[in-house]
Parts: sequence; structure tokens; C-alpha cells
Amino acid sequence: MIKIKSKMFEESSKSHASDSLAKMILMFIIVFFIIYILESIIPSILSLGPMSEQLAELGYLDGSKKLTLRASVSVASAVSGVPKIMIPTLLCTAFGTITSIFYCRMIEMRSVSSMGAVRKGSAPSYLKGLGVGIVLMSAITLLSVICGANSIAIAESRSFGIIGLYLLGFIVQGMSEEFIFRGYLMNSIGGKHSAALAIGISALAFGLAHAVNPGFNALCLLNLVLFAVFASLYMLNSGNIWGVCAIHSIWNFTQGNFYGISVSGAVSADSVFVTTAKSSHSFLTGGGFGIEGSIFTTIVMSAAIAVMIIIMKKNSVIEEAKNANE
Repeated sequence: MIKIKSKMFEESSKSHASDSLAKMILMFIIVFFIIYILESIIPSILSLGPMSEQLAELGYLDGSKKLTLRASVSVASAVSGVPKIMIPTLLCTAFGTITSIFYCRMIEMRSVSSMGAVRKGSAPSYLKGLGVGIVLMSAITLLSVICGANSIAIAESRSFGIIGLYLLGFIVQGMSEEFIFRGYLMNSIGGKHSAALAIGISALAFGLAHAVNPGFNALCLLNLVLFAVFASLYMLNSGNIWGVCAIHSIWNFTQGNFYGISVSGAVSADSVFVTTAKSSHSFLTGGGFGIEGSIFTTIVMSAAIAVMIIIMKKNSVIEEAKNANE
């Protein structure tokens, strides 16, 4: 047996959270649902007009066509991908960060430092995370090009102003998901149960949270879980949440607005490059979900996890239980 040393887990063990794993998961589902509602209010209001216009143009509102669930989802996806809707949607994910912090502080009665939100070394950790995230997504994308699954070309037109707004949006969005799934869920479970259970459950929850995205399948789920496991290990090794916030944010930004690839099924927007599928096999290109659903992501993230484990052992963050007086 192994043990992962974590000050965040030690602090979380003193929280008022239930010792019952089932109750902890149930509470997370409730909090997650509240976050989903809060994050959806403004984007939903902004989408009403464009959504109605699209449905009318396609003949769904005058009765000439029957409006199906698939058609509704397709139109909603197209509308939500427009910058004037997508950017506010990304910014509204700030409610996820705020709500998860509020819950941990006021309900579980634990400090923000137990979520990994510490001041010491925050800037260097964030900058390092940016580099790691760029390297990971670039490795995945370039590997797909080398293997002939995709091709990359410079985008014919782009707005750097819009791209800059997307960067701001992804900074907020990446941070939000890390506070929800790592700072809150993983550390809450890790404080009361084993690290393996905390990492596993939070990673699976992270993957399943994307299940409604276009193009989602089993390989997408596997890759999202692998990303979450890597993020968890990275966070536990660094001792703070800022590095993984940066990795998550720049991963999405590099994918969508640098390489021009669909981010977890979202419609691609202004980008520096455009990545086009050359293969018809979705397990190589990721299909409608984007490259996160490809086998190249599986390869790169599996290797990244292996490297992270080696680093954690070297740093004595991972130890044999017998050496940790267990």
C-alpha cells in the first residue's frame, strides 16, 4: 500500500463534512446542481433571442418542421458557440469557484488553504502550470498531425481581440472546474478517506460532468478521467491549486483558440491555426468532441501520469505505507 502526503488532506480531515462517503457524494451532487443553475442563468437569457431566430429560420416555430430533442440540442450548441454567448458563458463559471469556496468555508467549515488556495508560491506555480498545459496539448495535437490523423494550417481570418476575451474566459472557467472537482470534492473525500478514493471519485465525477457534451463517448470519458487523475496528482505534488488552474485553462485555450479544435464538443471559435481532420476514424481525431476524445490524448496523458508518479516518489509525496507509520 502507498500513502500520499498532503497538507490539504490533513486540513480537510478537520472539516465538518460527513464521514459517510455516500452522504459526501450526495452533497456534491446537490452543490453541483446549484452551481449549474447559477452558471446557466445569464447565458440562457442571452441565448433566448438567437435561439428563437435560429428555430424560426429552420422552420420549427411555424409548424413546418417538428422540433425534436436532437434538433433542439443542435441549435442550442450552434448558438452557444457564438462568441457573444460563449464568452459570457465562460465568465459565468466564476459562480462555480464562488459557490465551492462558500460551501467549503460555511458548511464544511474548512479553510481555503485546504482547497489549495494558498498565497505562497502562487505566481510561480501558475506560470509553470501554463507551460505544462501548453506542452501537453501541443504534444497531443502535433502527435495527431505526425500520425496523419489531422492537419494544421494558419487561420485565414481571426480577431485577436476575441481571442484575448476567450483567454480571459478560459482563465475563469479552468479555475472554476479545478475548485469544484479538486479543491472541493477531491480534498473533502481525501480528508476523510484514502487518497486513491478521493482521486478516483473526483476524476470520474469530472469525466461524467461532460457526458451531455456533443460527441461524448467511452474514449472521451477515459481521457477526461486521465486528465483529472493527472491534475489531481499534480496538485497534490505542488501543494496548491494554482498550477492545475493554469494547466486546465491554457489546455482549453490552446486547444480551441490556438490550434482551432473543438473543446469538449463546443463549437470552435476564432483561432490562430485551424486543425482539420484527415482521418474518418473518430478514435484518432476525437470526432465531434474534439481531440480530447482521441487515442493521442490517451497516450500523452497516460505518459504524463507515469511521469507525475515518478516525480511524486522522488519528492517523497508518495510513500510506502510502512514508511509512513501506517
